[in-house]
Amino acid sequence: MNHFLDYTLLEWEGYKLTTGTTATIILLVIAVRIGLYFIMRLLFAVFDRKGVDLGRKQAIYLLIKYFTWIVVAVACLEMVGIHVTILIAGSAALLVGLGLGLQQIFQDLVSGIFILIEGTIKVNDVIELDGMVGKILHVNLRTSKVLTRDGIMIIVPNHKFIVEKITNWTHNSKSTRFKVEVGVAYGSDVDKVKSILLHCAETHHQIITEQVQGGHGPFVRFTDFGDSALKFELFFWTTDIFRVEYIKSDLRFAIDKQFRENGVTIPFPQRDVHIRTT
Repeated sequence: MNHFLDYTLLEWEGYKLTTGTTATIILLVIAVRIGLYFIMRLLFAVFDRKGVDLGRKQAIYLLIKYFTWIVVAVACLEMVGIHVTILIAGSAALLVGLGLGLQQIFQDLVSGIFILIEGTIKVNDVIELDGMVGKILHVNLRTSKVLTRDGIMIIVPNHKFIVEKITNWTHNSKSTRFKVEVGVAYGSDVDKVKSILLHCAETHHQIITEQVQGGHGPFVRFTDFGDSALKFELFFWTTDIFRVEYIKSDLRFAIDKQFRENGVTIPFPQRDVHIRTT
């Protein structure tokens, strides 16, 4: 048995890889994977009791996971006989060259660490970046996966979340306020218009109708006397932020139907043309 474990698989410049070392590395990797699985289950159980959100739980677990694998990688190199300190010192010039050539990747890695620690961007957050609205599905060390409303998966480098302006619609609250604009003809009963708009919002099952989750019920603003219409805005809160455009569409369908049934007219721009002849 000892002869089998001491059998040399690979040897170069004083470094030797034996079957015993290989078996130890394999067992160590398997043990770490199993250990990380139980750590994840334990952390999630503890965090669930404390009410910690999913994004924060995954961020903490990823930090533990990355740190553990770095330690394992160093330990495996030491088993083979490669000392990390000597390796770093001996390849300083190479590392400088790599640093210059791969500085964008290093920037993404550092940004990923800050994101995981700060928790400003978490899993299931709905964000707006460069005019694109999407939901965060995964936050990795270098990149993050964002699902757009069109069902397209976007791979975003993490430095974009650090150096660019990001709108996080779900950072402070589960619900967010949106609005639908509409204009009615001059001479319309504005109180009836207000009542119709509120009815359309309050009967939609995805709109919050009372003061909960950081928002409150819908309300209407009479915003302006336009050139051809009286302008109104219907404000509402919802927790289904990712698909809010569908809610807005439902409201517009309902408003148009209610206006037709109640004799309220949505005008179109009109111009009076005066023709002078000599």
